[in-house]
Amino acid sequence: MKKSALILTVLFMALSCGGRKVAQTTATTSVQTPEFCADSAFSYIKAQTDFGPRVPNTQAHDDCGIWLAAKLASLGAEKVYLQNFNAKTFDGNTLKCTNIIGSFNIDSPTRIILCSHWDSRPWADNDPDPANWMKPVDAANDGASGVGVILEIARQMHKQTPEIGVDCIFLDAEDWGPGESYQGNDSEKWWGLGTQHWSRHPHVEGYRARYAILLDMVGGKGAVFCREGYSIKYGRPIVEKVWKAAGKLGLGSLFPPVNGGYVTDDHYYINAIAKIPAIDIIPYLPNCEQSSFGPTWHTVQDNINNIDKKVLEGVGKTLIEVIYNEKP
Repeated sequence: MKKSALILTVLFMALSCGGRKVAQTTATTSVQTPEFCADSAFSYIKAQTDFGPRVPNTQAHDDCGIWLAAKLASLGAEKVYLQNFNAKTFDGNTLKCTNIIGSFNIDSPTRIILCSHWDSRPWADNDPDPANWMKPVDAANDGASGVGVILEIARQMHKQTPEIGVDCIFLDAEDWGPGESYQGNDSEKWWGLGTQHWSRHPHVEGYRARYAILLDMVGGKGAVFCREGYSIKYGRPIVEKVWKAAGKLGLGSLFPPVNGGYVTDDHYYINAIAKIPAIDIIPYLPNCEQSSFGPTWHTVQDNINNIDKKVLEGVGKTLIEVIYNEKP
């Protein structure tokens, strides 16, 4: 993803954890929600990183894609779609890519999207050591964490079906965008290549969803998730729904009521091209010297050792609260 300048001050994280949650949807109706398991989400992240960096046009990428499709099916996806396509990159490469979609409660006409990119950045070009700049990134946080959280939610949906339909979309070729040295004035269009393809050619003809929630870097140590600019512009009611759910669960310090700046991420293209309201859950750490996305962003340190299960749990519990209180 490409970042814009972020301006506001943020509260820092102090997670509050609990057990099974009974969520009130109205004054007289309650919903029993399943319990998100951070250990399970972590295991799904590790399974991805064990393949190695999932850079398009590599064996690790292809093998992980096969595993993800099979995992969605094993977790109860009633249909799994493999959307194969070629993508041209800013540096003249042609990537063989696959968007992977697993659909749950497929008979429900009311649908929401949970999505994350699953590819790895081919270069650790934000690493403090220039010797690492051409090395690929494990992408435990920047890619695998969002997928891991979604897979754990899928596991829970297999046990307890929500009232609405959910499409879990793993988007390819998000992270082959140009670095800071790029001289063109069109750098933003080279990010989110898989999302741009899906937004123009959805997996089901005429597909519509009530909204989409993008998960990006949702497992980093010390993460704080502010309300991203494009999310507010296109999907303010969704932002309010998610941040309210987090506050209800005692997770307000992980999801503080603070506006961040604008990030050109996968959700931007879902909004702009597919015309589906979409928001981004993405960290903002303004006092981090290495990057406002966190110290491991586009570095070789983005590995399994820097994943925080408490952050995974906070994000997962919040999304389950939202999903199971959504009505057709």
